[in-house]
Amino acid sequence: MKKFAANRVGGSAFRGLLRRPLSEGAVAPPAQTTRVNLRGSLQLRFVDAGSCNGCEVEITSAFAPHYDAPQYGARLVASPRHADGLLVTGVVTHNMDGPLRQTLAALPHPSLVVACGDCAVDGGIFRDAVGVKGVVGDIVTPDVLIPGCPPHPRDIVRALRRLSGR
Repeated sequence: MKKFAANRVGGSAFRGLLRRPLSEGAVAPPAQTTRVNLRGSLQLRFVDAGSCNGCEVEITSAFAPHYDAPQYGARLVASPRHADGLLVTGVVTHNMDGPLRQTLAALPHPSLVVACGDCAVDGGIFRDAVGVKGVVGDIVTPDVLIPGCPPHPRDIVRALRRLSGR
């Protein structure tokens, strides 16, 4: 009888979990339309232009099951030829300037550029470092800026949802 009573208490706690919302609320579509017709799907090629790897950990979390960016139409792809845009983290180092420009040239036009993290947005703590050429905005004008050092996965998913309109 005691085991049954313990199960009933645990059962009510389980029911309480089911009352909470299971996902984020709907996001309003962006105020201005982008150059790209995404139709609810956003395929991104990811490029680390010279970061400390903090943003990469948070991007991995954003695409993992807990935050689940793919359910909102966002997906990371292996080739820039298959991408609608570019997701860039870190400051642009001298060694990554050429590869970043080549990846941008390989994207179909029109395309989006998302600068993720303080380093990509304004240089962050690496702004005046020796090997730094500049920020993403010095190479191409980003369509979306996701600030934070590193940005929270929730903020990454929120920005991607605004882009995809889901």
